[in-house]
Amino acid sequence: MRQEQAETVGLQALAWLAGEDELFGSFLGASGAGAEDVAAAAGRPEFLGSVLDFVMMEDAWVMAFCDASGLAYTVPMAARAALPGGQTVHWT
Repeated sequence: MRQEQAETVGLQALAWLAGEDELFGSFLGASGAGAEDVAAAAGRPEFLGSVLDFVMMEDAWVMAFCDASGLAYTVPMAARAALPGGQTVHWT
């Protein structure tokens, strides 16, 4: 997946998350961001990576996002890998 495609998935995840009031509140609390901060950061690939990181914390959230967006369940992980900070770390 190319970065441009990954950014689109990140934006989709952000839009889905914003529509989930309780979950969005959890994201704001975990990130320390306010709604204005989210709006200002929405175009930054690093921020979109953090959105995908948050969504991928729970399988149920991944499934709900993908079902709502018509995406395969593997798409968020592929998108995250294509964004800054998403590279797989090899410790050996």
